[in-house]
Amino acid sequence: MLPGSRQSFTVRQQQPLPGEKEEARPKQPKSPNMSGWRKKNGPALQCIPGERIQEEAAHVRKCVPSRDGGGYVPGTLYCTNLRVAFLPDRSANTADCSCPLFLRSDYDVALSCVRRLVAVNSFTKAKVLTGTSTLKFIPEELIIYCRDFRVLRFRFHESGLEPQAFRVTMAIAQAQESNSRGRGLEPTALKNLGNSQLKKEEEEFPTPLFETLRDWEKELKRLGAAGWRVSPVNERFDMSTSLPKYLWVPNGFLDNELKRAFVHFNGRRMPRLCWHHPGGSDLLRAASFHADSDPEKEDMRCVETLMLAGHSQCVLVETGADLPSPAEIQQAHLRLWGLSLCLADSFAAPADEKWLSGLEGTRWLDYVRGCLRKASEVAVLLAEKSRSVILQETDDRDLNCLLASLVQVISEPHARTISGLQGLVQREWVAAGHAFQQRLNLWQKNERDESPVFLLFLDCVWQLLRQFPESFEFTEAYLLALHDSTCVPFLSTFLFNCQWERGRNNQHRFLNQLYTPINGWRETLCLEILPKDSSYPAKEAGGASLPSVWDWGLRYSLQQRAQFRNPSYRHGSNSKGPIRNGNFLPQTSHKMENPPGNRAVFSFSKGSLSLQAQLFPWKNGSLSKKVSRWAQLSEGPGEQDKPSRGKAGLRPLAPRGLLLLPLHTGPFIQLWKRCYLRGNPETQAGLLASSVAGLTEELRLLQERLSNWQVRESYSPAVENGKEPH
Repeated sequence: MLPGSRQSFTVRQQQPLPGEKEEARPKQPKSPNMSGWRKKNGPALQCIPGERIQEEAAHVRKCVPSRDGGGYVPGTLYCTNLRVAFLPDRSANTADCSCPLFLRSDYDVALSCVRRLVAVNSFTKAKVLTGTSTLKFIPEELIIYCRDFRVLRFRFHESGLEPQAFRVTMAIAQAQESNSRGRGLEPTALKNLGNSQLKKEEEEFPTPLFETLRDWEKELKRLGAAGWRVSPVNERFDMSTSLPKYLWVPNGFLDNELKRAFVHFNGRRMPRLCWHHPGGSDLLRAASFHADSDPEKEDMRCVETLMLAGHSQCVLVETGADLPSPAEIQQAHLRLWGLSLCLADSFAAPADEKWLSGLEGTRWLDYVRGCLRKASEVAVLLAEKSRSVILQETDDRDLNCLLASLVQVISEPHARTISGLQGLVQREWVAAGHAFQQRLNLWQKNERDESPVFLLFLDCVWQLLRQFPESFEFTEAYLLALHDSTCVPFLSTFLFNCQWERGRNNQHRFLNQLYTPINGWRETLCLEILPKDSSYPAKEAGGASLPSVWDWGLRYSLQQRAQFRNPSYRHGSNSKGPIRNGNFLPQTSHKMENPPGNRAVFSFSKGSLSLQAQLFPWKNGSLSKKVSRWAQLSEGPGEQDKPSRGKAGLRPLAPRGLLLLPLHTGPFIQLWKRCYLRGNPETQAGLLASSVAGLTEELRLLQERLSNWQVRESYSPAVENGKEPH
């Protein structure tokens, strides 16, 4: 068909092209498993059980962006009911292209990750495709804009393969439309995936999943929290369905007493320990007080015991007072994604001034800056004096997860290792009940609740990694892999809202994993849903489960995983003391003196500390605003960002060698270009070295960064000596 023809084609109808015979179409396979779908001169696409290939196009060239002008990888483009897959030819000069990985990170994209499809033809304007689009041309190029900021470009063969290009484009548009309506992730496909024995390598980074009592006890022992114990009070989720099975509570506090505290907090999410500081402080988290709560005297005693946690001083941190709401985070992320598209198309890239103005208008970097500032303040509160610090949020499932995790990354070297960070995500996000299903919206059910709070946390960790590279065992490539994994709807880590929901899905899938009778009888595994010719053999009964995101070998090759480790990482690299960078927070201990003979509860909000007039004010679901006195933590928002240059602003932090206090003012918070601008090769200069010229550019940028560090190191001793740096 000529591009200028008046004949139009509707994606939904999939009518045959003029002059094309009906039998020329690829026939749909009889088996739902398409492991036998094989190119004549190439390897087969390894499909997961329950996956069906709908269309394919051979001799497709995938654009590989580079600073040298770009290149192409030849192969075959597939559209299945779950993903868009590109299989390189064996003759292609690609690393590990024959490795049978599940959902290859560099070539495949899940349908739920596709946000926009664009068909391009040199004779007409580009067309944004939906399931009901009408095409009036045969595409020469297909561009897939992904939710994880990837941009995949596929060019079709010019000679005689136009029908394949048209059909595979229509199939992708239809499949993406079906997935956006919540019909893409079929329950049978998930059951088959859980039953299948995906090839797994030995676990490189051991990660506790915090689903067993042993995991919680082992972690509590590592923290050295002698005054705490693991309570199984919520083992059957009868106290709260959003909390984990096991909780860290004070020693000597009976479970019967503990049950009196649940009802007084939103979602029954009572205060519990999430981290113990080596200096004696305890970091807790909880939901806000329930508006209709009417506690008795005994209930008040139980709540007081939990909140003070054996300390004479308790600080309540109102998380939502300084941080953006989930709705604001989602709006900023959408603006950032739209802005990144401008640079993905070199013809539509705006001027630098205009683009930077648009970046500022997204407010994404402002939110990153606010999270780092708040986490630094909480870390200082924990380090300067033995006290309990409670993070309090309305539902305790979004910003508390972010702030609790970020405080630990700033304060504890173990959280800066790969295994430590993975365990932190499992404990403070997955087990703690962050609603990943709603916030990431992988099942495309409700966009109203979507908010990438976890991605904001990863951006904050990247800012810390950029400022303190020797203090982290992982690299930017690892953070980028974790970022992209949030858009994969086949991993149990980010697929459910809480442990209770995850257990219910596992139970109805094939096994009763929540209850095993005493006589050892277990429900037999149903294998009827697995096709007999499946390329992935079924697991034996007892081991069925969806893969975890920490099974990196399923999606990343050995060469890619080797880039996860930081070669410049040094154990105890900041053992000389807390790293100082100009953001010195004033001392607050002398302003937080307790009333004589009493224990005190302070409220920390918007950079200010206030002593509560009542120990536990239960009014209108929030803390009482009546205070006896105010203790200003800083002189104001403007002064808080200014570095303190005198001796008065410096004080020893105990214990030494823990804190990483980041610079969070002005240009020190930068855009994560390798993540957000990866669709434009020019913006990746110095980030990906694919040639000698690239290595030279990267070396130049590293030398420039090293000189900046040397300036900062020479600045810090001058500040400590009370002198102005020259």
